Amino acid sequence: MPLADRSRQSEQMDEADLPAADYAAVLADLAKVNRLTLAARPTLGFVRRALAGRRRLRLLDVGYGQGDMLRSIARLAAQHGIAADLVGIDLNPNSAPAARAATPAAMPIDYRTGDYADLASEGWDCIVSSLVTHHMDEAEIDAFLRFMEREAAVGWMVNDLHRHRFAYAGYPLLAGLMRWHPIVRADGRLSIERAFRPADWRVMLAAAGIEGAAVVRRFPFRLCVERLR
Repeated sequence: MPLADRSRQSEQMDEADLPAADYAAVLADLAKVNRLTLAARPTLGFVRRALAGRRRLRLLDVGYGQGDMLRSIARLAAQHGIAADLVGIDLNPNSAPAARAATPAAMPIDYRTGDYADLASEGWDCIVSSLVTHHMDEAEIDAFLRFMEREAAVGWMVNDLHRHRFAYAGYPLLAGLMRWHPIVRADGRLSIERAFRPADWRVMLAAAGIEGAAVVRRFPFRLCVERLR
């Protein structure tokens, strides 16, 4: 039955030959989806908890897309007088131009292109990702979890979708009403099919040998994994 098992079908936005203009348009509409679905709220809550008693923050965002999560974190840090060193890493070379174009020059965000694994031993306080792990297979997630557990001195967070039948049924209606990009309409539903359920995360955390991480549901239809030391 649909959603009983995780889909392995590739998403259109991950295609290497997707033109840069189309990719930028997809990212722009995904940023709109994120605003409408309160995507930043779980991550900002985590960052607030991680900042308790701290005046500085060095944070890595893996798979930043258009950079909307990093911009939200930059605003949060500025509001609280935190000296923030914010770095994003994304495999897609078309992400950095789109993110820079959407980011005020004064924001302290360094958008990079490449593999997160190359940023080991750079002194990260926190590592976060949003809507990234459902693009990975289980072996890639295992490597990512181990990297974050090893490299994040204060804590790390995965903010992703919950493979839930109500979200699956409702998303096409919302996407059609908002007239989002056709790829965003198609990939959005597929993203839910590729996402996880709480039991899936518990199995993957155990396989990675990670203890102390919480698997939590966040409104609406977000499934997050949070680890604070």
